[in-house]
Amino acid sequence: MKKKLKELAEFVGGTIVGDGEMEISGVASIDSAEAGQITFIANSKYLRKLETTRASAVIVSKEVTTADKPLICAANPQLAFVKILPLFFAKPYQSKGIDPNAWISPTAQLGKDLTIYPHVYIGDRSRIGDSVVLYPGVYVGEDSVIEEDSVLHPNVSVYSGSVIGKRVLLHSGVVIGADGFGFVKDGKTNVKIPQVGQVVIEDDVEIGANSTIDRAALGQTIIRRGVKIDNLVQVAHNVEIGEDSIIVAQVGIAGSTKIGRNVILAGQVGVNDHIEIGDNVRVGGQSGVFQDLPSDRAFLGTPAFLRGEWLRAIMVFQRLPEMKKALSQIEKRLKEIEKTLSLKGKEK
Repeated sequence: MKKKLKELAEFVGGTIVGDGEMEISGVASIDSAEAGQITFIANSKYLRKLETTRASAVIVSKEVTTADKPLICAANPQLAFVKILPLFFAKPYQSKGIDPNAWISPTAQLGKDLTIYPHVYIGDRSRIGDSVVLYPGVYVGEDSVIEEDSVLHPNVSVYSGSVIGKRVLLHSGVVIGADGFGFVKDGKTNVKIPQVGQVVIEDDVEIGANSTIDRAALGQTIIRRGVKIDNLVQVAHNVEIGEDSIIVAQVGIAGSTKIGRNVILAGQVGVNDHIEIGDNVRVGGQSGVFQDLPSDRAFLGTPAFLRGEWLRAIMVFQRLPEMKKALSQIEKRLKEIEKTLSLKGKEK
């Protein structure tokens, strides 16, 4: 497939510098692009590559107005490139039907244009929306709902009573609705708290491979619209994650925590139970969150505190060995002074 450069510019809301009639046949990185392809430069320090790239056209920021090759000038070059990518790679969805080796309960409700691969299990009274794709080994427990255009990759497990919205993407090994980790001590014995709630995954959520979303003890564990969760993330019972938040790999979120909208938890962040994190919060990698975090702030460290204060504190921390040495020297000199003063006092 080929697209004229002016068509691509119109599609992403950019402006053309140079030949808008040029035909583009593909996309590539700035270093690997060949003639006929389009690439992008998001960081001004790479603008020097405009002279060396073999790409036929480049997406750049609006500040760039001239070059030896045609440009698309966009407010966000990377975003524009991401929007163009599917035009050359995405294929229109075509249903492959239901494989006879799938097991589907006679009480399940099935939508139109499904793709259900071998060894899929769909339990009693479950509802599968239109154009859903279930890859081999997917398990859908009874009374579950999977809305239209969602894709569940191999070996995803959806426990009973779970609700998955529209255009949700679950990667291999994801577990939705396993029991929350809840026990009460009876002497030395651990007594299990029945986990009788459910998981609700809203529209346009993506969850990475081998991540787990536990069902609520009572009520719901909720992943709101547009949330993106990386691989190997643990979300405990009764957690709520707000719209458009990003949860990076190996994050662990303990029970009954409420996370606001547009929050970013970087890799290996740990969040204690019953915490509230406000909207637009950023928490740096490997931080430990043990108390509520107010909105619109960035935090680092264990325990997590304001990023600016943490950076100042870590500079002091790095100097602790030399500070200890200096303090020891001061202490030694002070003792010598005290000894001298004591001797003079006795002479009098």
